Amino acid sequence: MDDVLTEREQQMLDLEREAWTLPSSKESEIRVRFGISPSSYYKGLAVLVERPGAFEYDPLTVLRIRRQRDQRRRTRFEGPQADPGRR
Repeated sequence: MDDVLTEREQQMLDLEREAWTLPSSKESEIRVRFGISPSSYYKGLAVLVERPGAFEYDPLTVLRIRRQRDQRRRTRFEGPQADPGRR
């Protein structure tokens, strides 16, 4: 079964890829582009990066988001001195 992304989902990944180049804050860009709160955006993004279609569309961005999420979880459970290389 094909996991085809909608245009909006592609735009979400595009924003994640280019966020560091934006002249305004990422949160304000989320409100302008998608008309939703950053909280709603990040909830949708969390689901999106688990889909195979997202990985096919932009593997580097998806891997970066997953890695950052995993590091935040590790820090939350193991403390700020958590070793990012430990598995």
